[in-house]
Amino acid sequence: MMSRSYTNLLDLASGNFPALGGGGGRTRRLPRVMTVPGIVSELDDDQANSVSSDVPSSLAQDRIIIVANQLPIKAKRRPDGRGWSFAWDEESLLLQLKDGLPDDMEVIYVGSLIADVEPAEQEDVSQALLERFKCVPAFLPGEIVAKFYHGFCKQELWPLFHYMLPFSADHGGRFDRSHWEAYVAANKIFSQKVIEVINPEDDYVWVHDYHLMVVPTFLRRRFNRLRMGFFLHSPFPSSEIYRTLPVREEILKALLNSDLIGFHTFDYARHFLSCCSRMLGLEYQSKRGYIGLEYFGRTVGIKIMPVGVHMGQLETVMKLPDVEWRVAELRQEFQGRTVLLGVDDMDIFKGINLKLLAFEHMLTVHPSWKGRAGRGRDLDEIQAEIKESCQRINSAYGRDDYQPVVYIDRVISFSEKIAFYTIAECVIVTAVRDGMNLTPYEYIVGRQGVPGSESESPRKSMLVVSEFIGCSPSLSGAIRINPWNIESTAEAMNEAVAMDEGEKELRHEKHFRYVSTHDVAYWSKSFLQDLERSCKDHFRRTCWGIGLGFGFRVVALDPNFRKLNVDVIVSAYERARSRAILLDYDGTLMPKTSINKTPGKEVISIMNLLSRDERNVVFVWFSPCEKLGIAAEHGFFVRWGKAEEWEVCGPTADFGWFQIAEPVMKLYTESTDGSSIETKESALVWHHQDADPGFGSAQAKEMLDHLESVLANEPVAVKSGQFIVEVKPQGVSKGLVAEKILSSMKERGKQADFVLCIGDDRSDEDMFEGIGATTRDLLHPATSVFACTVGQKPSKAKYYLDDTNEVITMLKALADASDDLYSLSPPPSDDSDGGDLSPPAS
Repeated sequence: MMSRSYTNLLDLASGNFPALGGGGGRTRRLPRVMTVPGIVSELDDDQANSVSSDVPSSLAQDRIIIVANQLPIKAKRRPDGRGWSFAWDEESLLLQLKDGLPDDMEVIYVGSLIADVEPAEQEDVSQALLERFKCVPAFLPGEIVAKFYHGFCKQELWPLFHYMLPFSADHGGRFDRSHWEAYVAANKIFSQKVIEVINPEDDYVWVHDYHLMVVPTFLRRRFNRLRMGFFLHSPFPSSEIYRTLPVREEILKALLNSDLIGFHTFDYARHFLSCCSRMLGLEYQSKRGYIGLEYFGRTVGIKIMPVGVHMGQLETVMKLPDVEWRVAELRQEFQGRTVLLGVDDMDIFKGINLKLLAFEHMLTVHPSWKGRAGRGRDLDEIQAEIKESCQRINSAYGRDDYQPVVYIDRVISFSEKIAFYTIAECVIVTAVRDGMNLTPYEYIVGRQGVPGSESESPRKSMLVVSEFIGCSPSLSGAIRINPWNIESTAEAMNEAVAMDEGEKELRHEKHFRYVSTHDVAYWSKSFLQDLERSCKDHFRRTCWGIGLGFGFRVVALDPNFRKLNVDVIVSAYERARSRAILLDYDGTLMPKTSINKTPGKEVISIMNLLSRDERNVVFVWFSPCEKLGIAAEHGFFVRWGKAEEWEVCGPTADFGWFQIAEPVMKLYTESTDGSSIETKESALVWHHQDADPGFGSAQAKEMLDHLESVLANEPVAVKSGQFIVEVKPQGVSKGLVAEKILSSMKERGKQADFVLCIGDDRSDEDMFEGIGATTRDLLHPATSVFACTVGQKPSKAKYYLDDTNEVITMLKALADASDDLYSLSPPPSDDSDGGDLSPPAS
């Protein structure tokens, strides 16, 4: 049965469509491990038991739940057809990563089986796998598997992530909305299996690869504080490629519901961060070597760590008698020849024919290798183009007793592969795009041999690797090539085999030192440590789940952060004798999206009622009212009322620095399309929100350094903000002007015992911080302080209101209270607009 919440999620994400079948008619039993209190029906509904990780834990010991498309299990039906036989898949990365986890950490696997298990058998198979292997199988209906795995994963995500755009239906395939719906449905099923066995307070969840990129949203909807990581084992494309995906934002937002997102290389991580910047407007920061994305009060960590090989498994295989026998046989077969080895799966991204063409070119340019070079290849199937190249090379350069290209067109066991590594002088990887590719690592270990054994000759190895594969950055001694450049690849092959023997030994030693210390255990241990660090504040913060569908996200806030109660503030307002009310305008009294920023009649009426109350001192950054105080340009200019003169709150030094800063800003504006300069009376602001995000950000950083250098001896502050770089006099902020206002009230004998300050952006945070800390000696001991931000977002304020409408409603309640207590004149007519509010020229 498909859950109501799932149907709603799909409706929101993709529009209305018929629900996909999900094994209807089967009865559902209670989960085998129930850690979330509830009844069976509740488990089918996300909202029925949605919690903020407040469910009591039933297990004190840490556990980790590994979620992947496939379980590390080999399943085989028994010969008599009655029942199944199961065994660990020793070559599975998911099984190998356990070596890096703490010995006392329990590991549970959630994934699918590579086997067709009948519905009637599924419960018994699930029970057996849980008891014997701690594995929880997710059984996907056939119609979902076809569209989820073979459709969306393999026809759409896999080509796109490897830089193949769907230019035509025959080239990459078009986006199919039903494939996306099946992908969501499958991810929902995987997440339900996790929910069946999870202890949300104690467990870690580690989701793997592109098949399950929206699982984090399903789990985060259920458990706000769940400690969850995700690792992508494929490339992540540049934003120009990724942005062509119709569901690009849904996937990005789902991944950001993780606490830590891992990539093999910095390039892949950089592309992901660029997508977040360009499509979601998010900026990342690096602190002490850790990269983090601020996302609604949560810091999503970005992990860069290539996976490694399992040293123990490789060393065990090398000790097998079959390997020793096969090595001896191969050495005899290729005696007197130099073996260049290519080990490739058959897919269009491996660059197999490019490798053959380069080999052919090497034999043409360097005929001395004719008769001495051999090449073995592990292929799943032979393509016509590759076969033609091999036949051409063997015909041109071979003879009766020698073929330059040797095919092995059968399935090769891992042990036989190790034997080929042992006898190969060089391994060549020419993939045009690949996630990691562990072939070079395995080759290095194979050439090192079994620890403690006596080698017949010094250990040496050579690598020619594509610069487009994930392991390339970590192999500094390899010869890196652009596989599309046939001539340079051919020269790299020649250089690799002709290199001085001593140099080969040094390169091998360097590579082996890295591969042996950065194995799969090191990788998983490092990921878990970073996941623990990323989640350390989970249980010290208040988490709110907001948003629908794939717009769902968790907002992490200070535990004391709460919505401002109108009745409470009105009560405090009525008791107070001297009140300070400090209001931002744009985004607080007026929506930021509004084009016309002129205040309406209701706002003017409310401001007049508040400012005419003798107990009130009201300051706003703009509004045409007789007795209203105005603070302009972050408080550099202040006016206490329409009849008052403008005061300068900042330093009154000469503004000669304008002539220094403005030419610098103009230089960057001319070279940055979409940027502009805003000239204020006391400040210069460079805006780049309409520029290319990556270039604009880079230019802003360069400008910041440039301005700080040329203005080092000037009394100004150079600061960067969201899409801005600002130069303004030192000591000017909303926090300081708030302090000045309260100080002036105290000097006038009207010490404030009620303070309300409301704002919505970063500049208001100085005001919130100042009100809470530096102004205590300026306030009455019993002062009621209400620092309020607009919107549920991380803030130094203790209160929030959802939007400008709630702000106006609250202020109207205060104005009504003043109207009840005092006899006030009616608000001014429409033509009484307050006159000129511009500050004086500097």
